[in-house]
Amino acid sequence: MLVTFSCKAYADITMFGDVAMNMLKLMGHSETVPGAILAEDVPAALERLKGALANMKGTPAPKGSGKAVDEDDDEPPVSLAHRALPLVELLTAAARQKCDVMWK
Repeated sequence: MLVTFSCKAYADITMFGDVAMNMLKLMGHSETVPGAILAEDVPAALERLKGALANMKGTPAPKGSGKAVDEDDDEPPVSLAHRALPLVELLTAAARQKCDVMWK
């Protein structure tokens, strides 16, 4: 499953479902797809996400999170903080321009 986050202030962001669900939890929202955050709630969701990511800085993503079975294990794992960067940018733009964020 893929989840696409969108708002009027930024380009759409598409993530694998397991990563997107984790991001939603870190923002303090349910894992319901589709869903939305009202413009006035975006700054709080952004701060929750940034705080959670700061607490786990450098922690690699769990095994099996979007990685194909036949890939080389020589590749370093991508941390959740790095995977979250596009979403953080989307939320920052949405907070700046006071617009709703939706996902489907």
